[in-house]
Amino acid sequence: MRHLISINDLTDEDLRSIVARGVRFRSGQARRERPLDGDVVGVYFKRTSTRTRTAFSSGALRLGAQIIAYGPEDLQLNTGETHADTGRVMSRMLDVLVARTSGDPVELRQMAGQDRMSVINAMTADEHPTQALTDLTTMLDHFGRIDGLRVLYVGEGNNSAAALALALTRYAGTHLELRTPPGYGLTEEITATATAQAARGTATICERHDMAELPGGFDVIYTTRWQTTGTSKPDPNWREIFAPFQVGAGLWAGSPDAVFMHDLPAHRGEEVTAEVLDGPASIAFEQAENKLHSAMAVLEWCRRGPAGGPPGTRS
Repeated sequence: MRHLISINDLTDEDLRSIVARGVRFRSGQARRERPLDGDVVGVYFKRTSTRTRTAFSSGALRLGAQIIAYGPEDLQLNTGETHADTGRVMSRMLDVLVARTSGDPVELRQMAGQDRMSVINAMTADEHPTQALTDLTTMLDHFGRIDGLRVLYVGEGNNSAAALALALTRYAGTHLELRTPPGYGLTEEITATATAQAARGTATICERHDMAELPGGFDVIYTTRWQTTGTSKPDPNWREIFAPFQVGAGLWAGSPDAVFMHDLPAHRGEEVTAEVLDGPASIAFEQAENKLHSAMAVLEWCRRGPAGGPPGTRS
């Protein structure tokens, strides 16, 4: 039984295989396959979602599964049933559960404490693993490689940034430069894990809390919206703190060939200017489409093992 609660649930081989499979789905080479034929996938979202919910729902249907959708008020979790009991019950009726809680990942670990149903984290407070898989799928599709890429991430060290840090540092020769507002960086745990991963190979990671002395030569410039789903800022003046971290055309002076990525939704005039988001360097909407392709790769991996393995190898 395979679950995806964190990027670190994946081996290096699994990570590369899922990302490569996502690119193959995008190319259309695998569209005729229906490896989830006969499966039932539950889609449970406590928080709003456009891309992730649509991607997993559409992806499951395209792979041959049927879906059951649950809203934030639909489950007995709201009346006190434990996550463990909910998982045990749902596992007797579903093959996969895709869940966005924006809460503690321990809740999903408890739901995954059974041996019948895969559980996929569609976003918790600390990490957004399927977003990182989308990001890597986009990079591999665009550049033909991930090894050696230089990525500048600007903005809050939120769950998308955490997943990206955990994923990108697995690849040889990559560099992740994070510029996050003071007080809004990666957690100590994520920083320590990503730094240790980078040190085991040839990747590097650096985080600063200002925009000074910014190096150039980046392949990707990436940001996310300033107001993360399901969270609030403790500082009432947080917008003033974030203002210097807006992504504008000036960042391309040192990286003229960089592409722009954004996990969306975007707020033009806040974290990014309209000139950048809608400009020729932007691949943000191709990135959004890749949510579908990477979701299909994750679903297939959960139900069939190594991505793209032969039919009949389910665990």
